[in-house]
Amino acid sequence: MLKKLSKENMGTSNLGWLESRFHFSFAEYRNPENINFGVLRILNDDILHTNSGFDTHPHSNMEIISYVVDGEITHKDSMGNSETLKKGEVQYLSAGDGIYHSEHNVHDSKDLRLLQIWIVPPATSLPRLYGSNRFKEEEKENKLLNIVSSQEGNAEIKIYQDINIYVSKLEEKKNLEYKIEENRQVYFVQIEGSSKVNNIELNHGDALEVTKENILNIQAISNSHFLFIEMKEAK
Repeated sequence: MLKKLSKENMGTSNLGWLESRFHFSFAEYRNPENINFGVLRILNDDILHTNSGFDTHPHSNMEIISYVVDGEITHKDSMGNSETLKKGEVQYLSAGDGIYHSEHNVHDSKDLRLLQIWIVPPATSLPRLYGSNRFKEEEKENKLLNIVSSQEGNAEIKIYQDINIYVSKLEEKKNLEYKIEENRQVYFVQIEGSSKVNNIELNHGDALEVTKENILNIQAISNSHFLFIEMKEAK
C-alpha cells in the first residue's frame, strides 16, 4: 500500500528566523489523524536563517537524528558536547532520562536546512547517547547509504530503536531497488529533485508511506536526493 503525502498538505510554520514543514503533528500544527508513522514521531524540514537557532531546551525519552541538507549546524549540550556539522553530515542523540541542548546557525550569510527526525525509543530511561558522522558525498552517489541503524545493525550511527535510515543522491534516469522484509514498512522523503517510487511521482518536499509492499523501485526523474526510514510494521 502506497500513500503519497504532498508537501502542500503538510503543516507549515514561519517564525521569521525559522521556516518549517511538519510531516507530523508538531508545535502549532495539530492533526489527530497524523501523529506518527510507526515509531517515527516527528519529521520536520527546517530552514534556520542566519544567526538564529534553538536555544537551550530539554528532551527526554526520544531518539533524534539531524540530517544537514545545506549549511551548518552548531550543537552544544549538557553532556559537554560541542561541534559544528556541515552539509551531508548527521548528528544523533538518544535523550534517555533527560538532556539539554541547543542548535544554532551561526553563519552570517548562509541559511541552514536540516531534517529533524524523532524516533520513539524501545524503552524509557535508556543510557544517553550522542554522536555524529561525517559521511562522504561519494558514499551516497547512485547507491543507498545506511546512515542509521539499531545497535544490531551495520550503520556507522547506531541508536536503540529497530530502524534503518538510508540516503541517496541518484542521477537523472538512474534506478535503485530496495527489498522490504516481511512485516516492515518505509517512510520515504523526497529532499531535493524528483523521483518515481513504485510508479508514484514525488517532487521536492513530498513524502510516501509504504506498507504491505515487498520492494521499493526508485527511479530518478531529475537528479534526486532522498531519504527513507525503514522500521517494524505498526500494529
